[in-house]
Amino acid sequence: MNIVFLGPPGVGKGTVAAILSARHSLPHISTGNMLREDVDKGTPLGVEARGFMDAGKLVPDELVTKIVKERVSQPDCKSGFILDGYPRTSAQARALQEFAAIDAVLDFKAPFKTIVERISGRRTCRKCKATFHAKYSPPKKEGVCDKCGGELYQRSDEKPGIITERLKVYEEQNKPLIDYYRNEALLSEIDASFHIDNIEKIIGQCEKVIVQHK
Repeated sequence: MNIVFLGPPGVGKGTVAAILSARHSLPHISTGNMLREDVDKGTPLGVEARGFMDAGKLVPDELVTKIVKERVSQPDCKSGFILDGYPRTSAQARALQEFAAIDAVLDFKAPFKTIVERISGRRTCRKCKATFHAKYSPPKKEGVCDKCGGELYQRSDEKPGIITERLKVYEEQNKPLIDYYRNEALLSEIDASFHIDNIEKIIGQCEKVIVQHK
């Protein structure tokens, strides 16, 4: 079964994908991670992508599509996959459909306020890069990493004003993609507003869709 995950940053797609991947033996393909791996390994596509990234430019649709196509053609994707971070546009969605028939698209939704709280509460260690949350998983001592004693800080792109702006941009840019999948009768909305302690409520919604499309 081939599944696409959609949703804004901080909505919890990655956490849910990791759990469903383990339960259903479906590889979780994060295009962001995959792109970084290709660049680090110096693959032909990675070298090409690096040229754009080093210049501060977006990697073109065509190149990202090539990287995704190569990944989903691997043996571990024969029985399906969970695709996270691609497609981002309706043009990419049409390109994807040419080499991988999508069975279901899960659109993760949560109120802006919930997402802003999740992201703005994150604190990252400058030394070991461990992450904490000011509200949900705070360090034992404020501003100090439990693991290495390093300084915890809030990334500039995790400040409330910046997050709100990113969410607005996401909503505007993704509307054509959402409309495309809705018209294709592939879209299912997932209520992702639950706290991490109640993640099974989110998982249950996803598994209901998976069962329907098997």
